[in-house]
Amino acid sequence: MRRKIVAGNWKMHKNAEETEDLLNDLIDKLPHDKGVEIIVAPTFVNLASAVQHLEFTNIEVAAQNMHQAESGAYTGEISADMLRSIGVHTVILGHSERRTHFGETDSVIGYKVDTALKNYLKVIFCFGEELKDRQANNHFNVVENQLRDGVFQIDAFGWANIILAYEPVWAIGTGETASPEQAQEMHHFIRETIRKKFGSDVAEDVCILYGGSVKPDNAAEIFSKPDVDGGLIGGAALKAEDFAAIVNAI
Repeated sequence: MRRKIVAGNWKMHKNAEETEDLLNDLIDKLPHDKGVEIIVAPTFVNLASAVQHLEFTNIEVAAQNMHQAESGAYTGEISADMLRSIGVHTVILGHSERRTHFGETDSVIGYKVDTALKNYLKVIFCFGEELKDRQANNHFNVVENQLRDGVFQIDAFGWANIILAYEPVWAIGTGETASPEQAQEMHHFIRETIRKKFGSDVAEDVCILYGGSVKPDNAAEIFSKPDVDGGLIGGAALKAEDFAAIVNAI
């Protein structure tokens, strides 16, 4: 049976003091015996302290991004080795905001995935269509191309360290949410696409998260779908009560 995962992407929110406060609230409110893998992704400057703060809990810390090079003259960037050196073993790659605001292409993201796996990091690989793609009935093609360029270079063994996160761009931070049926339809398509390329074992084992305005009041219905294995949560991850409710909904 595939594991269930709920990950919170904090984006550019929470200073050092606010991070500590939220982590304390999460420790108090999150369940400890639900069989759910719980991940939080604070900002870069708070990653090391978050790892220390959560050392004896069931909450894992992830980074929101990393550079594709091992090292070099890349001012302001962070390498995979730097993340591992502070105890971070998971990284979010390909988030739509990285693609949209920072011009990250499918090929660059694929390069980042390779670098992360080479450095023994687990990857939450994000992808999804824009509203114009869905309106043009091109959303399946867009998603298949993003998968092909981002993760199809991985061998079957590498998939043990891949978590897929489908995030329709039109539903991120907008208050709009794909219906549970739309989410299931795309998640099923994704799993079948993986099955055709890598076989049933990989397809059945890989976790596919939904990301796009998941809230306490819609989480249970979305998570009830057979191919939805959890969520990549944005705004609701910044409130301990809401995030705990979403974790409980799974």
